[in-house]
Amino acid sequence: MIKPRLLLLEDDPNLSESVSEYLEDHGFDVVCVYDAAEAEDALFEHKFDLLLLDVNVPGGDGFSLLKDSRSGGNATPAIFITSLNAMNDVEKGFESGGDDYLRKPFELKELLLRVRTILKRNFFHNPTETVELGDAITYDIQNQILLIGGHEQSLQLKEHKLLKLFIQHRNELLSHETIMEHLWDYDETPSDGSLRTYIKTLRKYLGKDRIVSHKRLGYQFR
Repeated sequence: MIKPRLLLLEDDPNLSESVSEYLEDHGFDVVCVYDAAEAEDALFEHKFDLLLLDVNVPGGDGFSLLKDSRSGGNATPAIFITSLNAMNDVEKGFESGGDDYLRKPFELKELLLRVRTILKRNFFHNPTETVELGDAITYDIQNQILLIGGHEQSLQLKEHKLLKLFIQHRNELLSHETIMEHLWDYDETPSDGSLRTYIKTLRKYLGKDRIVSHKRLGYQFR
């Protein structure tokens, strides 16, 4: 199972260590950088699922870094983590392309909840992508439109989420726990029965053999 990869730009070594260790304990792969130049290099060399950016860092600032990255076509979701708490700073953060803004000091659990929420909403670096699934089946990710032979098929919200998750992790075995975490928010109660219903619906449209059930382990999308 591939872990979501996060970029953490934080120039305070102690805070960087605390945040990275906490997120890694909760199933994430965290790449730590400590200044703007390191962050630019990391963004050039790797693909990330989410960016966690401090603002006041050596060699530049998080706002400019993200704005430049967005101009270059990088659509990776980003959360600013900063002690700047004035409303004009918050506004500047969102205008530069940020998806969320977390003020210091913060609880690590709150950061984790925000990270999970953002990742549920942003599975793709290119949200405008249309995916070809074979047999005249296409899926418009941004608009959540499943077309079969040119005809749109209606799906529930969680069925869309599940399909996106499968597309992102084709041929990977996804555990029940991983699927549950992506489909249900932290204040919702996951349901095995509902998951089986969503799987049944997707099999109906995509074909029974496309989603393989591995007993007591999870599901695999082929």
